[in-house]
Amino acid sequence: MDYKQTLLMPQTKFPMRGNLPNKEPKMQEHWDEVNIYEQVQKRTEGRPLFVLHDGPPYANGDLHMGHALNKILKDFIVRYKSMAGFHAPYVPGWDTHGLPIEQALAKKKVNRKKMSVAEFRQKCAEYALKQVDNQRTQFKQLGVRGDWDNPYITLTNDYEAAQIKVFGDMAKKGYIYKGLKPVNWSPSSESALAEAEIEYQDKRSPSIYVGFDVKDGKGLLDGDEKFVIWTTTPWTIPANLAISLHPDLEYSVVKVNDAKYIVASDLLETVSEGLGWENKEVTKTFKGQEAEHLVAQHPLYDRDSLIILGDHVTTEGGTGLVHTAPGHGEDDFIVGKHYGLDVLCPVDEKGVFTDEAPGFEGLFYDTANKEITQKLEENGSLLKLEFITHSYPHDWRTKKPTIFRATNQWFASIKDFREDILKEINRIEWYPKWGETRLYNMVRDREDWCISRQRTWGVPIPVFYGEDRTPIITDETIDHVADLFKQHGSNIWFEWDAKDLLPEGFTSEHSPNGTFTKEMDIMDVWFDSGSSHQGVLEGRTELQRPADVYLEGSDQYRGWFNSSISTAVAVTGRSPYETIISHGFALDGKGRKMSKSVGNVVVPSKVMKQYGADILRLWVASVDYQADVRISDDIIKQTSEGYRKIRNTFRFMLGNLHDFDPTTNAVQEQDLQEVDRYMLLKLQELIQKVTDAYDRYDFSTVYNTIHNFCTIELSSFYLDFAKDVVYIESAENIRRRSIQTVYHEIITSLVKLLSPILSHTADEVWSYIPGVEEESVQLTDMPVAREITGSEQLKAKWDHFFEVRDDILKALEEARSEKVIGKSLEASVKVSTNNQQTKDLLASIEHIHQLLIVSSFELVDEDANAKSYEHVSVSVAKHDGEKCERCWTSSHTVGNNENYPELCTRCADIVEEHYSHVE
Repeated sequence: MDYKQTLLMPQTKFPMRGNLPNKEPKMQEHWDEVNIYEQVQKRTEGRPLFVLHDGPPYANGDLHMGHALNKILKDFIVRYKSMAGFHAPYVPGWDTHGLPIEQALAKKKVNRKKMSVAEFRQKCAEYALKQVDNQRTQFKQLGVRGDWDNPYITLTNDYEAAQIKVFGDMAKKGYIYKGLKPVNWSPSSESALAEAEIEYQDKRSPSIYVGFDVKDGKGLLDGDEKFVIWTTTPWTIPANLAISLHPDLEYSVVKVNDAKYIVASDLLETVSEGLGWENKEVTKTFKGQEAEHLVAQHPLYDRDSLIILGDHVTTEGGTGLVHTAPGHGEDDFIVGKHYGLDVLCPVDEKGVFTDEAPGFEGLFYDTANKEITQKLEENGSLLKLEFITHSYPHDWRTKKPTIFRATNQWFASIKDFREDILKEINRIEWYPKWGETRLYNMVRDREDWCISRQRTWGVPIPVFYGEDRTPIITDETIDHVADLFKQHGSNIWFEWDAKDLLPEGFTSEHSPNGTFTKEMDIMDVWFDSGSSHQGVLEGRTELQRPADVYLEGSDQYRGWFNSSISTAVAVTGRSPYETIISHGFALDGKGRKMSKSVGNVVVPSKVMKQYGADILRLWVASVDYQADVRISDDIIKQTSEGYRKIRNTFRFMLGNLHDFDPTTNAVQEQDLQEVDRYMLLKLQELIQKVTDAYDRYDFSTVYNTIHNFCTIELSSFYLDFAKDVVYIESAENIRRRSIQTVYHEIITSLVKLLSPILSHTADEVWSYIPGVEEESVQLTDMPVAREITGSEQLKAKWDHFFEVRDDILKALEEARSEKVIGKSLEASVKVSTNNQQTKDLLASIEHIHQLLIVSSFELVDEDANAKSYEHVSVSVAKHDGEKCERCWTSSHTVGNNENYPELCTRCADIVEEHYSHVE
């Protein structure tokens, strides 16, 4: 007789191999066909609203790993919330203005000089929208669910109109002004930059000490001394108008050989070492405030350099005397304004010297460093030149150095409402917590935000000028321009004359003749995206302001988090978000930044083609995303192993539910076997731990908890011992149905818990679970941990059993290594205990040999051959019975049934009753 045919072996069409790269695109097509996003929204309508507001990625190029990390994390949250009692719409967005798009067109040989501004802008818009389509396709391939047909895009008419309103509201409150100030200027972009557009890289710069001759010592000095300054920007010397001293610092006149120099007393030793002064003598000291209004001679030109006082002077480095060029430094500008100094800026928008720097006109500022130092050396002013490598600001787009350059720009005055922003920062929730300190310090130290850019592709600054060049910003003009942009788009700003952009019949005291001009600068792109709380959260009926969560990379503390809270507090008095979550950067397996030149770039599309999106999603869930994360082929392979473990666990349970109908075969909880009730209890603990982790946005705990449950509680115990019941017993056996009942609840719960992470696999598994009604697991709710009858006693008893089991497993392993037994089913185990509690426990558990996967278990008072372990003493011997051909246990009952002499009594009875017809 073929006894295999009498076994209830697992049966399922759920494949062992995921084949995700081929299967996922078909699932995504199906989701599109049935509009799963819309189905989810309809199902959750009327629930409390949860809004995760999407920070707009820049519409340029294919997705990199940072994009994937970001969007997948957002998808985890939105999917979880929509299954956890919330209505959670997700509106994706794109940032579509700015220099990179202009540069991309230049690379495509688009000649902007041969077209009008409006025509070039149209080309930019077309390029941006193509990029949006490309990126949208790739985001959907990641399994990210959202309103992809109706995203927000910063170049659309309605968005631009909302942005104009934000600008107008800020202007109305007096927060917007135009002024001449030194700003971060990028010669490579030919535009002003905001702090958010600056990144620091190492740069090799000349480091010089320069002596300025005293011209008028006003009785304090003899007139033969030199004021010593130190700078790493020799190119700013032509713009020098003053030297700043700290009023409270002491300064020394130092005689070295026949020369006399002035430096801060606290820095004398450092400067002496730097300049090689050996035989020095301090001939005089004075306080900085005593030197106010003294006059030095400019080292290059026949021009005075005034001695002034400033609190920005420190003794952290340099000489304690600060070379001051109001046109090239923020502190210089502020202190220069106090003393009525001109704002001299002899460098143009390309970084080239003008005729305001005689002798250097036409030179690029960086090239001029050499010429200027040579000139200083010729006239005896250069005391020392060396080169240093230091951290220096660069344009984050062109990667070229920036300069400080005084120009007329539009500013938002943050300081006017800074305290309100700081209060909001203290109120909101932060993941990680250090994010609060980071943004707080940035805002605390911020005065003004330069919002104008000298570019073409962006939202125009909606300002008109009268004949006397007075800026005109009124409610009437703002509303009118916003309406025009909503109707026609912002290109009309460059197509129409100023008079046609103004309200009909508009008059102003600043233009008695009715002649107006318009501002040609555009707004900082951070003003674009920073206005999304108005254009999207307020503008879309399905959303609300403030959003519950903003989630972006840690670089957005200086970017979107910053600009969003600045504009929102300015306009509404409140933060646009209740919670900030930030993630780190994606690095290679060795922790290095990804770079095409190094060849260590891991591309999401490649990972998906080879492994599937769910593997990428599982990787995101497995890492500590709040720090920088690593990814490599080895790491992805490791993640695939974790996935395979989970998938095989699902497949095993599905296979053993092939004849289970939950409506007719399920066993009531009170009738379940005790071990099955214990597994239900472990499931409830898991549900609680996992949902708590989701609520804390702690996805690695979600993954690790479920993975460990599959590996330890299920595979190594429950699924393993249960084979001897679900395969061997008859179909309707109560113990078999009890296990199947728990299997069904476990798999249903696990699939729901994993659905936000393994979105494709969860839907696939769901389609194989018997008795589920919903078409997709996405249309269900998260399981909620429930009370299991007698849970305290159950937990205490079975937790202790697992401690004892560990001892017995150790004994079996030792017996195996000593060749006493092969497989554990060959074993006969005797156990003695040294306390009554453990003895009672072991005596009370039915079928304990099955739970231990041995052929016999005997509880004895003592055994001379037993080895002592932590909780029990154990002896293991090879069972002396025969092996049953059907259940593979060793038993003394094999041969007792004449009809089935190869079987133990248990198997013979089952076969005789149910399978005697099988040949």
